[in-house]
Amino acid sequence: MNNSGNNGDGMDQYGLCYPRYYAVLYRKRRKIMFEKISLSGADHNEWLRLRKTGIGGSDAGAICGVNPFSSAMKVFKDKTSEGIEEQDNEAIRIGHDLEDYVAQRFTEATGLKVRKSNFMYRSRKHPFMIADVDRLVVGEDAGLECKTASAYNADKWADGNIPLHYVMQCYHYMAVTGKRVWYIAAVILGMEFTYRRLEWDDELIGRLISIEDNFWNNHVVKGIIPPPDGSKACDEVIQQYFHTARKASAIKLVGFDEKLRRREEILGFISELQEEQKQIEQEVKLFMQDNELASSEAFRVSWKNIDSTKLDTKRIKEERPELYADYGKVSHSRRFEVKVA
Repeated sequence: MNNSGNNGDGMDQYGLCYPRYYAVLYRKRRKIMFEKISLSGADHNEWLRLRKTGIGGSDAGAICGVNPFSSAMKVFKDKTSEGIEEQDNEAIRIGHDLEDYVAQRFTEATGLKVRKSNFMYRSRKHPFMIADVDRLVVGEDAGLECKTASAYNADKWADGNIPLHYVMQCYHYMAVTGKRVWYIAAVILGMEFTYRRLEWDDELIGRLISIEDNFWNNHVVKGIIPPPDGSKACDEVIQQYFHTARKASAIKLVGFDEKLRRREEILGFISELQEEQKQIEQEVKLFMQDNELASSEAFRVSWKNIDSTKLDTKRIKEERPELYADYGKVSHSRRFEVKVA
């Protein structure tokens, strides 16, 4: 006897097909996860301003400390500054221009059709999380991220690997949209096309949300700069924030003695290692003598002639001060020095 309300042929007593009913219910629940912000008709500046209202997929890796080109401090400055920072370089331009091509290659390789979304998504539960996705996969609960990489970075994609900040980007998109799968496809310029499939991971996504929540609510909202991580990106942000010192100003240095002692130790280690490096190089040079190239099964060494011309600025300043004044360029920076008291 069937007590489930199902008449045995996949239909309930009202004539509704169960798989279709649950698919409709799933789509309704999915819509509750996020709100959709239309990008149709939005110009580039409007899009950039929308990105400042939350953490996007490309921010996730930096906030997690795994993006070699950015940092949490850099993302903080972007989200809290009044102006719009336009990031434009040749790599970004190539990535944007080849996005359609990468998507086409993905469809050729997998047979999966993809489409543009034309929406930005904002998590309802975590409204600081936003997603501007490259493509959605038709007929599958999945999205697609399109990348281009230079031949110099081909090793980052070898043996099924994915650069870690791209992994965080894809899981961020899953966290916002609720989609259970995210593909990432990449064209290694001049070499190959490759793609990977990432699946929902409760633990990883939970940890990612926690990190982003802490960053947004304890730093962006409160206006507290995140701690530095030693990256070049942090150096640049600190220089932008504090580019000029107040003349003759001074404060008492509190709480840094142990760290500065550790810095002195590190500098000592670096000096010793640099001396060892130089010694090895000198030994190789003595072996090579006046030969330009030397090679073994493991290494290839070159010691070539290089001719360069440099201006004698000291002489120009002394003999042609008016010329030096006309062409001299003043640069402003701050020099950081530590001396043992």
